[in-house]
Amino acid sequence: MHDQISSASPSINSEHKVRADLRREEHVTGTRPGDRYIRQVRTAGPFRHRGTGRLTASLAADQPRSKWGRYFHTIKRTLVGRAISNDQSVHERLTKVKALAVLSSDPLSSVAYATEEILRVLLLAGAAAITSLTLPIGLAIAVLLAIVAISYRQTIAAYPRGGGSYIVTKDNLGTLPGLTAAASILIDYTMTVAVSVSAGIAAIYSLFPELRPIRVEICVFVVILVTVINLRGVRESGNIFALPTYLFIVGILGMIGYGLLRVFFGIGGEPVYVPPGEILPYGTEGISIFLILRAFTQGCTALTGVEAISDGVPAFKAPEATNARTTLTIMAVTAISMFSGITFLATQLHLRPSEDETVLSQLARTIFPDIGGTNPMWFYIQIVTALILVLAANTAFADFPRLSYFLARDRFMPRQYAFRGDKLAFSWGIITLAVLACILIIAFDGDTTALIPLYTVGVFNSFTLSQSGMVVRWWRGKAPGWQRNLLVNGLGALTTGLVLIISAVTKFQYGAWIVLVLIPVLIVMFLAINRHYMRVEKEEHEQAAVSPQDAVSFKHTFIVPVARLNAVTIRALNYARSLSNNVTAVHIVEGEDQDEAEQFSKEWHTVLPATDINMVMIESPFRSLIGPLISYIDALDQQHQDDIITVVLPEALPSKPWEYLLHNQTAFRLKATLLFRENTVVTDVPRLLGRSSAGSMQGRGWRPVDFPWGSVLLLLLVIFLIYYFVIGR
Repeated sequence: MHDQISSASPSINSEHKVRADLRREEHVTGTRPGDRYIRQVRTAGPFRHRGTGRLTASLAADQPRSKWGRYFHTIKRTLVGRAISNDQSVHERLTKVKALAVLSSDPLSSVAYATEEILRVLLLAGAAAITSLTLPIGLAIAVLLAIVAISYRQTIAAYPRGGGSYIVTKDNLGTLPGLTAAASILIDYTMTVAVSVSAGIAAIYSLFPELRPIRVEICVFVVILVTVINLRGVRESGNIFALPTYLFIVGILGMIGYGLLRVFFGIGGEPVYVPPGEILPYGTEGISIFLILRAFTQGCTALTGVEAISDGVPAFKAPEATNARTTLTIMAVTAISMFSGITFLATQLHLRPSEDETVLSQLARTIFPDIGGTNPMWFYIQIVTALILVLAANTAFADFPRLSYFLARDRFMPRQYAFRGDKLAFSWGIITLAVLACILIIAFDGDTTALIPLYTVGVFNSFTLSQSGMVVRWWRGKAPGWQRNLLVNGLGALTTGLVLIISAVTKFQYGAWIVLVLIPVLIVMFLAINRHYMRVEKEEHEQAAVSPQDAVSFKHTFIVPVARLNAVTIRALNYARSLSNNVTAVHIVEGEDQDEAEQFSKEWHTVLPATDINMVMIESPFRSLIGPLISYIDALDQQHQDDIITVVLPEALPSKPWEYLLHNQTAFRLKATLLFRENTVVTDVPRLLGRSSAGSMQGRGWRPVDFPWGSVLLLLLVIFLIYYFVIGR
């Protein structure tokens, strides 16, 4: 029995009022006769009242409704954890102890391979070059690290709410230099993840050489693991990363201290270096200025990540700026001490780089003696080095999403990057960084040395622009002490600018050209995104300027595509008719049967004899459905150009996901086609099949007959045929 459609006027009842704030009244009866009163209930399901016209949704409002949604929700909660309310954001801030682990793990960990990169270049000029030049180059890098750290302390003081390279440069030098700094630092953060993880896995296969052939797979797995940890939130990632960071610091400083005692005082005996089985070729080049500068720029990887603390000032507990400056000072002193100690001991012990064992591994193996045929401290150093190098990627995972947020806020990146996930982390930025880093690792085969040349150009470009921006700020503001501040930041800009030029020249042929090409490409992308958003905003403002009285002149035309007359279609027609008396049902005749049109017309007048809904049948000799329907809408729109056309789509939804394969998804294709059509509204009137009657799916458990065994067997057959005829041959 089909539902009937009334031909009365649209059923819009002005007396039909709803409580938009979901308040309800309860009549409460007391214990005494006549004791009655009315109570206003302010909690309605998953919502709580926060004032007039304001509701707050609880976590229950976000619970999925479908079975598959609940499965996905369970997996998500297992990986990411329980969602955090905005009110809890202040508790997600970092202490100085945790911030040193989260925001400083990159510059602290880079000392594990910075010295080795110097030795790899100097080795080309022979052992004498290593002996005579390693220490002066290391000293120059240590001084440069101190200058950059002091400069960023001033940046934090000037920008207590966060002053990364992008913000400082954009505020003081303009938009284009700011975008240049942003592009450089985004590349740097991506390189940080790829280099840190690759170097960490290199420390692992120094212990277990049999893992070297699968280093790429291990690197990708580690990036995914760090991604999941960061999606769990800043504070939780700090809890996880704090212990490995401090174990690394204690281990490296202890190794340096014990090594100095053995070298200078002979305590524990003079260390004897046993080189690895295969050492890199040396003596193939002569000593030249170009070689020295190249070794210097390779060692400047020790400075990567120094700016992370100034970017992440808002992540600190109050007072944010004071805690950030203190953490930056601790980081700089610790990093300089570890880098200088490793470089000095590597020179004194005449270590040589090898593909099979890192320099840090050789140093630990040489300094710490064997105990009972094993070397536990060597194992300790390798394990904590691998951990800190892997977790050093967390510095990038903390700051790449934050920089993406600033760019999205200024409309230079998609708006999605300003969205915070369940754990108040910028999820889009985290996932994007993970994907880009995995691509780099795969492309460069997880080789740290191959990735290093791409590293320092972006780093020092952002350093130079940021410090130059601070120079302009002090010059314009002339606040008390501006001469001293200008001198410090000017020295920082000069030194980092010089390193930038040297890096670009010496590393150009080794891959630095890729970064120099990517930076302008990213800038063009930023500007294109910004132009789009500005154009959209302009058009939205123009449309918003239309007087509200103009809305009265809108005329509505409702179109309901009808394939056949059933409960789903009748429901959609009833809905459209309740809103307007200008409703047209459109039936597309696709088949070759000439009687189909007559049969549908007869059924229409039999089922709906008294309706005032217009009915149009369109013959489609080429068996197309969507094309003729869209063309009909276009033709109707040309005749009535001042109408708003609303397409009401009746849609039957299967109760099981696999059952969608048994339907042609006409409604979905129509919605996709009409999505970009102007002055067109698409309304879906769905009906879920299998749950509307008394004998519905409700309360019925899953049975084997419900599973699409035939579809699965067919899929397996197709896979077998593809394998046999395509892959197998």
